[in-house]
Amino acid sequence: MTRKQNVIDNIQINYLKMSKGQKIIAEYIISNYDKASFMTAATLGSTLNVSESTVVRFANALGYSGYKEFQKELQEVVKSKLTTVQRMTLAENLSDGNSLTSIMQNDIDNIKRTMSGIDMNSLNKAVELTIKSKVIHVIGMRSSAFLAGYMCFYLNFIFPNVKMITDGANNIFEQLTTVDKDDIIIAITFPRYSKRTLEALDYARGKKCPIITITDSKLSPATRQSDVDLIARSDMISFIDSLVAPMSLINAFIIAISNEKKEDLTSYFEELEYIWKTYDIFDKNNNNIEL
Repeated sequence: MTRKQNVIDNIQINYLKMSKGQKIIAEYIISNYDKASFMTAATLGSTLNVSESTVVRFANALGYSGYKEFQKELQEVVKSKLTTVQRMTLAENLSDGNSLTSIMQNDIDNIKRTMSGIDMNSLNKAVELTIKSKVIHVIGMRSSAFLAGYMCFYLNFIFPNVKMITDGANNIFEQLTTVDKDDIIIAITFPRYSKRTLEALDYARGKKCPIITITDSKLSPATRQSDVDLIARSDMISFIDSLVAPMSLINAFIIAISNEKKEDLTSYFEELEYIWKTYDIFDKNNNNIEL
């Protein structure tokens, strides 16, 4: 199976070569992929009256090392297709009764998975491309918009030409008319991937502008146009997105850039501190520092 081939397509392609038991599993998954993707091998086998080992062999027959790897790939497909109502229903069905604990544990797991999967070469390349760019364009729509705004807020302390592309009064494409090969686009998108963001990337690619994507998976449609992918897990079966790990990755990205620009930033922040003090920007009775 190629890296970006749809798991459902893979099942359909291999269907005729499967055993009777495997065909039962295949038919159920094709018809109920949203439910099946969150079942354990044992649960799926019990639901279909086949053995757990048959479920594992089914995954092996499709080219996976085991059921967990197959399940992960199926979940990647499902995440981008589930409607809000379907996500809410799944969240209710999978709830263990302790929402606070399960949700926070989910966020912790997303950060751990992001840390273990991060490609440092990609991160370093993203930092290099950003530093040498003429103009930095940051795109984030819908729930990713606040991540884009957060990134722009801090990048503006480091670079003079940072632009946030928004779906506002000016059409997105109008805002991108001046991009060229010397600029950089940083696109932030998570399931259910904004169509406008993907169209903007397609437009920017046509203008030969380098693209960095911050997204949830190598299977994300945003990676088709990007030069560098930074992957942050955002798994959350609910109507909201878990953007804790993406926020953490953005923090790491900004700090990595600031470390490369440390000498320039020192004098700049000294000037800012003078301005903040002169014009009484912050509460002097509060010892906590907030930029």
